[in-house]
Amino acid sequence: MFSPGQDSTPETSGGATTVLVPTRFVWPYGGRRVFLSGSFTRWSEHLPMSPVEGCPTVFQVICSLTPGYHQYKFYVDGEWRHDERQPVATGNYGVVNTVLLTGEPDPIPGMLAPETPRMNMDVDNDPFQRMVTLSDGTLQEAPRISEADIEVSRHRISGFLSTHTAYELLPESGKVIAMDVNLPVKQAFHILYEQGIPVAPLWDSYKGQFVGVLSALDFILILRELGNHGSNLTEEELETHTISAWKEGKSQQSRQLDVHARPFQNHLIHAGPYDYLKDVAIKILQNEVATVPIIHSSSQDSSFPQLLHLASLSGILKCICRHFRHSSSSLPVLQQPICAIPLGTWVPRIGESNGRPLAMLRPNASLSSALSLLVQAQVSSIPIVDDNDALLDIYSRSDITALAKDTAYAQIHLDEMTIHQALQLGQEANSPNGFFTGQRCQMCLRSDPLQKVMERLANPGLRRLIIVEAGSKRVEGIISLSDVFRFLLG
Repeated sequence: MFSPGQDSTPETSGGATTVLVPTRFVWPYGGRRVFLSGSFTRWSEHLPMSPVEGCPTVFQVICSLTPGYHQYKFYVDGEWRHDERQPVATGNYGVVNTVLLTGEPDPIPGMLAPETPRMNMDVDNDPFQRMVTLSDGTLQEAPRISEADIEVSRHRISGFLSTHTAYELLPESGKVIAMDVNLPVKQAFHILYEQGIPVAPLWDSYKGQFVGVLSALDFILILRELGNHGSNLTEEELETHTISAWKEGKSQQSRQLDVHARPFQNHLIHAGPYDYLKDVAIKILQNEVATVPIIHSSSQDSSFPQLLHLASLSGILKCICRHFRHSSSSLPVLQQPICAIPLGTWVPRIGESNGRPLAMLRPNASLSSALSLLVQAQVSSIPIVDDNDALLDIYSRSDITALAKDTAYAQIHLDEMTIHQALQLGQEANSPNGFFTGQRCQMCLRSDPLQKVMERLANPGLRRLIIVEAGSKRVEGIISLSDVFRFLLG
């Protein structure tokens, strides 16, 4: 990896002036001793690279180079290596990385000068953030998209969402599970676990209507209450403590104890099959919920309501992707790399006071801290990272229902169980280090186009995509479904 620096240094020789460009080279894949060599050292000198403070697997060095075409390689622990994620060429020294420097580097803010490395160690200036690696290995600057192109894309997507209804979300076949409010809490969470669902609408037979939802968040709050109150709410009480009683008690506690907290939802947020998709999406965003039940009443007096579907942002996004699949050129923003548009939450640069920090945890953190963070940060999942902030796994709200298996929650202490142990309760580990891979950790790169990110987020049950650095899997940011919709809807 490389990045041109802020200032060019003129070098005078025989009346001619040569501009030298301070250029940062980065090896992010670890090692004990790492050196840089290249055409600019005539391949005879090995420049030592230094580990970045706080990032022992990331090495860097800054060289002042003349504008033009250069080749380089890394010498890592006695072996010649090249960065497969950067532009390459085949030359006299085998496969080498290449860099083309211009004589007029773009200016960058003083905060991001070469002396101050970024936490994610991808590059250190805004111009290079717009550089993306293409599939053939060449490096190309991501084109700046104009506000006009963004507005055109938003207008066309808004037009589609404003002319298509929630009926398009209904699958050809499937089932929707609802629960009676008089069901005991313990039994209700067993059902969530056994059915593999994170949320279920609640039916009040006395009122003859749907009155709310039971979600993994409720289970989290119950577990925290069990721990905070010395198990005053015992497992035996959960046998008879109904969903209705829990909801009412939590609503009163929310009003009495924490007037500044987000109001506890004690009513049903729903939509009808004839509601436009845009209205359904806005309803989900404004109420900060994961799903909205689609309910149809068969008569004018709203009796005998029928639960048709649970609408989510991923389902609406799937409709958008399907509609524009063969006409993506009409949406200029779709081909933009995500690093070139204002989207998602990114790891702040070192020294930055602004920016929203990402919620991440180590695998040995307590389950209690994970549950608290899920509630306080109001997120659906948390990346689990190693000491170098490389992604290992995620812990999500839906994972909490695994504790309903064999009433595991009755035998554990939240402060003593680690996140790693909690994850192992739900699934068998399928990797040597005991962490999950594959579908659990959905990732993307900063160079991925928005269209690819949208198609991935359209998968059912997926609400957040982790942005990682190529090779090291160091977490660089997160893009959520709500991020995408807030951007698309303006």
